[in-house]
Amino acid sequence: MGIIVQKFGGTSVADPQKIHNVAKAVIREKEKGNDVVVVVSAMGHTTDYLIKLAKEVTNNPDSREMDMLLSTGEQVSIALLAMAIQSNGYKAVSMNGQQVGIITENIHSKARIVDIKTEKLKKYLKEGNIIVVAGFQGVTPEGEITTLGRGGSDTSAVAIAAALKADRCDIYTDVEGVYATDPRIVPNIQKTDVISYEEMLELARVGANVLHPRSVETAKQFGVPLRVRSSFKLNNLGTLIIGVENMEIYKPVAGVAADTSQVRILLANLPDIPGTAAKLFGSLAKNNISVDMIIQSLASNGKNSIAFTVDADDLDSAIKILKEDDKDTVKDGEILIDKDIAKVSIVGAGMVDRPGIAADMFKALAEKDINIKMISTSEIKISCLVDKDKSKEAIKALCKEFNLETNEMAIVKGDLPDV
Repeated sequence: MGIIVQKFGGTSVADPQKIHNVAKAVIREKEKGNDVVVVVSAMGHTTDYLIKLAKEVTNNPDSREMDMLLSTGEQVSIALLAMAIQSNGYKAVSMNGQQVGIITENIHSKARIVDIKTEKLKKYLKEGNIIVVAGFQGVTPEGEITTLGRGGSDTSAVAIAAALKADRCDIYTDVEGVYATDPRIVPNIQKTDVISYEEMLELARVGANVLHPRSVETAKQFGVPLRVRSSFKLNNLGTLIIGVENMEIYKPVAGVAADTSQVRILLANLPDIPGTAAKLFGSLAKNNISVDMIIQSLASNGKNSIAFTVDADDLDSAIKILKEDDKDTVKDGEILIDKDIAKVSIVGAGMVDRPGIAADMFKALAEKDINIKMISTSEIKISCLVDKDKSKEAIKALCKEFNLETNEMAIVKGDLPDV
């Protein structure tokens, strides 16, 4: 039939019994007549353990050596899963990122994939093997081992699916699919049957933890149909993620998400001259620090202020850069930090050309006495920065405002690959 790429996370391969359950799911797809490539993460909390181990050796581990260390976690799980598949009478071979030929940038800890060599993969598939690939890792053209950062295994799976022109990529997780918001906050929220790449990408960027943004970007770029499915309920088809052109959209808002992992940095009393913002954000970019929401105040007396948000993990590095690389720019100013924030966002392809969505969002928050600190928008997203302790209340209010307790968001139209 075709090629199916499957991805299983760490909780799915946390112990030998779960590894055998994954093997059954893989074999089930093989028995449908498909060629199967499986991408797996490290077992359970292996990566966290390895990070802890490194920090017990040194407070400042070298990034190259960290990649060397962390890449070993996936090698354990791929070998064990290949053994489990073989024990059921099927041919299987495990491969790490270097053996496959997953070529990345020469950046440690959060490298991007630039190419995937498919010769070995196609050879093993032609021989009837189920291929088990280590996610989260790659190799530079010079042979240095790299890791892909958070969500790296999702990205590995989608990139391999794109390189092989696979019929579909199934991401197996411990949830049954994509929900309009976190069901732990809104228990009666419904699973979404179909969602667009664009909506899923924005939701992933603003705090939904089902898929990493880079994996969705790759799927969108190469048109790889994705399914988010449960590792424990194999008959559940989960959520299909496809192009918006293949959907009929019923509701303007598809989901609500909150990101509590950001901090706000306020730079006060900066010189109001051309190039100030370019210099500040250029320095952060050179050090691979991504900036999210930005607002600049109205200049007064030759001074202005710039506020922006970064990931909490990047805070120390960002402050160091501002004080050292940009000390001439901020020397007469003040650096203020606000950690008590959450970014609450609504996302929906259906909000395009529908006026009043922003007003409805602001009204819903105001009715709950939730103050908005910053606002940012895109064509299909509106984000508000609020106090962290108000984030759950904000999610509940927005779900109610946009009637997200039913899953009648969209339906598939047109012809799609067999899913």
